[in-house]
Formats: sequence, C-alpha cells, structure tokens
Amino acid sequence: MKSDSYTSGFVSVIGRPNVGKSTLVNSLIGQKIAIMSDKPQTTRNKILCVLTLSDSQILFIDTPGIHKPKHKLGEYMVKQAETTLKEVDVILFVVDATEEMGAGEKYILERLAAVKTPVILAVNKIDLVQKEKLLPIIDNYRAHYQFAAVVPISAMRKDNLAALVQEIKSRLSPGPQYYPDDMVTDQPERLIVAELVREKVLTLTREEIPHAIAVDIEEIAQRANEDVYIRAVVYVERESQKGIVIGAGGALLKEIGRLARADIENLLGSKVFLDLWVKVKKDWRNRDGVLRSFGYE
Repeated sequence: MKSDSYTSGFVSVIGRPNVGKSTLVNSLIGQKIAIMSDKPQTTRNKILCVLTLSDSQILFIDTPGIHKPKHKLGEYMVKQAETTLKEVDVILFVVDATEEMGAGEKYILERLAAVKTPVILAVNKIDLVQKEKLLPIIDNYRAHYQFAAVVPISAMRKDNLAALVQEIKSRLSPGPQYYPDDMVTDQPERLIVAELVREKVLTLTREEIPHAIAVDIEEIAQRANEDVYIRAVVYVERESQKGIVIGAGGALLKEIGRLARADIENLLGSKVFLDLWVKVKKDWRNRDGVLRSFGYE
C-alpha cells in the first residue's frame, strides 16, 4: 500500500518527427523500448513506458511525430499523437535546439492552445549548440506559448534529465502505482521485437524504403535448450524494395538480422535465433485491412 504522498500520472511526449522523443523516453526509463532512427516518423504506435521511483510512477506515452499525413498510415499516426493530448496529466513538448522553430512546431503549438493540460517544454540536443544561443531559442518559444516549465536537456547524454523528472513530478497528483516495479512497458514482446527489427531496416536502408516497411512477428517459441526462436517477416510495397532490403547475396538482410538479434537478446535475456524473411504486400500503407493486421487500429 503506497502512502498518501505517492504520486502517479500520465505524460504525453509530443513533438515534430525526429526531435529525439524516443531517445528521451529510453534514457528516462533506462532501457531501450522505443526505437530510434534519424529517419522522420519512426514511431508509429503510442508506446507506454513506465518510470517507477520511490515516491511516484510516471507513465510516458511516446507518440508518433505530429506531421501532415500523406497516406492512411500517416493519418493513423497523427490521430494517435493528437488523441493523447486530452488523456494525460502533463504534456512534454520536445523540440530540437539545433533547428529553428518551423511550421511543424507552430502546428503543434496551435493544437496545444486548445488543451488545459500543463505543458513542459524540453529543449533537446543542447550539447550540439553554443550556450549563448540557447536563451534566445527558449525566449522565442516562450513568446508563442505560456509553458508550465522549460527544461534544456540532452536526451542522448542524459544531461539535466533529473531536473526534467522533478518538473513532471511536481505536477502529478496523489495516485496509485499502476504497474509493478520491474515493468517498463505495457507493450507485448512481439510488438517490441518487431519494432527492433524495423529499426535496423530503417538504419541500414535509404530513400523510399524506410516508410514502406512493416514487420510482422509470425512466431516466438522457446526451444528445449532455452534459446528463443523468432520468425519475422519484413513487408515492403514493391519487388524493387524487396531486392534492396535483401541486398547483394543477402548481405543487407544478414546485417539487419545480426544487429536486431543483439538488441532482442538484451530485451529477452536469452540467446535468440532470428529467422528473417522479406515479402511484398503492395500499397499496404493505404489498405485498411492490412493496417489492422499489422496492429494499426
């Protein structure tokens, strides 16, 4: 039974694509759950990540980047992000200190004007800008919106994250511990494993490939020797993309498998045999039935 002083609450992590939201969430909870990539619009689902402290539990919702959608998958992603704004106790708006405020940030600020939830501005990547340039960046954002707090951070280096957590905690109400101490996400293993495979494809491919892929985990089985067998299918939209993902002599697919297996073994704590396949499912991003089958409800 937690004391009356114990607090808990939900925090929506929002921002333009590629500002470091997933890196921040992973750094805060101390484990890799949300995938990271330098490609925009990496996160596709709302992923709940749990930070349990001695006196509070913070439930971070890592959302897809808010952007102007170009297909049904994009519409789904933006809807996922925007619906969280009305469901949480705190909104954490993450911006990139190395880039000027643009249309994407202004679009988000317009959305925030309609909510009453306290908004904390996290100015990320401060390790990449000169200190004297930081204050004008913060002043510019403050001129556009009345934030509950502004915290400069480096998610990659974990700079000033304790101060950010303290700002969040100060805005939570007394509440229960929703999840056990050792739980860091509500997502099933299959989804996290699929995302880790997708991250490696994003990292190692280029041009049109990243957003044309989906990963489906067809089987996860424990073997007699305690190893874990995983069969995963990487779906693309065209035959030409299939060839790119496989690579000459299967070299790229082999490297995708090698890198993904290392992350999956860290996640599961077991030796993993990863059986990777590549298949074509034409124009899947615009097909409702296919989107549902991949978990995009």
